[in-house]
Amino acid sequence: MCVLLCFCVGAIGASASMTTQTFYTSLTQPNWAPPAWLFGPVWSVLFLLMAIAVFLVWRVDGVQRNILALSMFLCQLAANGLWSWLFFAWQLGALALIELLLLWLLIGVNVYLFWRIQPLAAVLLLPYWLWVSFAGMLNYSLWQLNTSLLG
Repeated sequence: MCVLLCFCVGAIGASASMTTQTFYTSLTQPNWAPPAWLFGPVWSVLFLLMAIAVFLVWRVDGVQRNILALSMFLCQLAANGLWSWLFFAWQLGALALIELLLLWLLIGVNVYLFWRIQPLAAVLLLPYWLWVSFAGMLNYSLWQLNTSLLG
């Protein structure tokens, strides 16, 4: 169930970027930007790690005892899916960056809450938090380099 939930959100986000491959490659890229093909495999691993993490938390006393941590996880998962739509489908670079900062904070809260319940679950979220940190820098750079396209 956890894997299905995470990958469904991943698919919703990916659907926003599937038809915009031409758009992304047309953007002026910073010289440190990863190739477009790398995003799919990285996100697949990250969604799998998220699914394992939320399963580990759920497994400790279920939903009732961990409602705050699990609710926060759902919030950050929704924010994750929204970013692709803001950036790729709607081409709103500044708003996507603001939303990404919110996502970054939500992940941080999730790491804290998960740590209190199941430390391994929190550790499994750290690569995700680092990747979103990198994505924030990339989002900012792309927005600055392409203000006419990502207004």
